[in-house]
This record gives sequence, C-alpha cells and structure tokens, in this order.
Amino acid sequence: NFECSVVGRCCESGDIIQEHVMLPSSTQRGDVIAVLTTGAYNYSMASNYNRIGRPPVVMLDNGTDYMAVKRESLEDIARNDI
Repeated sequence: NFECSVVGRCCESGDIIQEHVMLPSSTQRGDVIAVLTTGAYNYSMASNYNRIGRPPVVMLDNGTDYMAVKRESLEDIARNDI
C-alpha cells in the first residue's frame, strides 16, 4: 500500500478530494477510484464550467452495477455551440 492524495480536475486544476488516502500498491495511472461524496461535483450540482462534462452515475445493488446516467461527452457539451 502507499499513501497519496486523491486530486483531480473536478472543477479547478488544484482540487483536492482527500489527502492521506491509502491505496493498494497495484494502483496505476488511469485506474478509476470511486468517490462516494464530492459535494458540488456530484451529478445534481454538476455544470459545464471549464468545459468539463458531467460525470456518469453508476448504481450498485447487491454486487451488481448498472449505468443510470452516461458520462457527458465533449460532443454533448458543444452540441448547442454556434
């Protein structure tokens, strides 16, 4: 295991989700980390500020998962641009 900070471009480039997180040593760049609560970064408060697409919504139920809302693509964001 190793200690790290979970950060990312959720709104601003310097966003910090959580510091001092222990991740398995097998974690690699590009892996997906599920975050339960991220305040304004959840779907209900998401916007296209900085042209960042809204996140997908994945539901979990007794070991199964399904996509409830798909990830917003750049094409989705730019659809109404003139």
